[in-house]
Amino acid sequence: MKASGMIPEQNSVQNPPRADSEASLPISPLAESQTGSQVGSQTGSQTGFAVFPLAEPLQRGLVKAGFSEPTPVQQAVIPAALAGADLLVAAATGSGKTAAFLLPVMQRLLERPAPRAATRVLILVPTRELATQIETHFFALGSYSRLGIGVIIGGASRARQISILRKNPELIVATPGRLLDQLRAGEVDLGDLECLVLDEADRMLDLGFAEDVLAILECCNPARQSLLFSATLHHRHLQGLIGPALREPQVLRIDSPRAPSALIRHQLIRSNDLVQKQAQLLGLLGTEPVRLALVFVNQRERTLELTGQLRAAGHRAAALHGELDQRERERVLGLFRAGQLRMLVATEVAARGLDIPDVDLVVHYDPPPRGDDYLHRSGRTGRAGAVGLAVTLVTAADWHRMDNIRRYLGLELEERVLPGLKASFRIPPKRGKAKGSRSGKPKGAGAQAATAVKPKGRWRDRKQLGRPRGPRSPS
Repeated sequence: MKASGMIPEQNSVQNPPRADSEASLPISPLAESQTGSQVGSQTGSQTGFAVFPLAEPLQRGLVKAGFSEPTPVQQAVIPAALAGADLLVAAATGSGKTAAFLLPVMQRLLERPAPRAATRVLILVPTRELATQIETHFFALGSYSRLGIGVIIGGASRARQISILRKNPELIVATPGRLLDQLRAGEVDLGDLECLVLDEADRMLDLGFAEDVLAILECCNPARQSLLFSATLHHRHLQGLIGPALREPQVLRIDSPRAPSALIRHQLIRSNDLVQKQAQLLGLLGTEPVRLALVFVNQRERTLELTGQLRAAGHRAAALHGELDQRERERVLGLFRAGQLRMLVATEVAARGLDIPDVDLVVHYDPPPRGDDYLHRSGRTGRAGAVGLAVTLVTAADWHRMDNIRRYLGLELEERVLPGLKASFRIPPKRGKAKGSRSGKPKGAGAQAATAVKPKGRWRDRKQLGRPRGPRSPS
């Protein structure tokens, strides 16, 4: 599904446009469940989304939004969520998981009207971008319904968000920090909550939201249904969230979280230094038929520096980092979606939650720190069945880290040399292990002799003391 050029206004409870209007669109003891492909094989003679017992407005919304066949994550999650089960889902970004949880919760709101209830569905997400993307999906899927949504995120007007909450929206999508502030101020009531969705839970933990999420869980109706989505189930702190959030959940693993998309080509370019990296980036942009490109760096300062260099070279570029206010962030993303900007230079804040189908090039200007980060960054291209390209610029200092990422993900990295921009460095040798044990004690037959206690050779033990003196006579 393609998003519209500009993101809708965030600070009001909104109903999706009517169809006839001019608006367009170790984890134990958890039970292991079947994968999405296994679920899909049991759908019988019906095809597409007709296999799911979804209300007619949602079926029409799916058709209008361009959904034809459910993805594996949708095949696995939708029936289980409609049945009321708590779910623990491992699914990569770009797999269609947003529709997988939106459709069941929207179905619940349609078939069980409760106009006097407080908030009935809460979707917690790690970033503002992901919250606005979910809102866009909600409008598309609900274009034939009268369901409304409230968005509560940091960086937006607190007063306007209070007015949203006073309208008592049935569904709220929120970032943890701002929602917790509103809970403590008494502006949010989660006592009637029927369904809680934790999207990209691993990312929320990475960003330090664990305590905020646990505090929010304490305020939720304990009889709720809960759905937790994560790119990996092996995050070291995830178990501490699973226990309080879920009750006897079904576990759905949709493909391997480490499996790179077959639609993305992965290339590596050696770089001598930052000066050569800049020249290689410009050469790459001049070689590839790029419509939209995302360039990832690891520091906010570098987004500004590199954006200025790209603009000086005649490219339509903008920076996207965590210190932009919400209005400027929406403006930049809207220009990028509309094609008025050709590239974004972004920090990790944009690595997840962005769903822009026309991105055909991702450049890791600074290699990511971990394999999972590489996977999520690269997943911004190759979406919705399109072919994408991910290129990493690697200096000698980054070489072994990138090699570890390659082995961790099982990547087939194609090494590429741009004309006239070949790097001169050689692959640095890995530092060998020191001999002996980690404690520094020698190994082998001589270890006992080497560690035997030896007398100290102190001067005071060797100096001439002379003849001992006799007893002193009394005076």
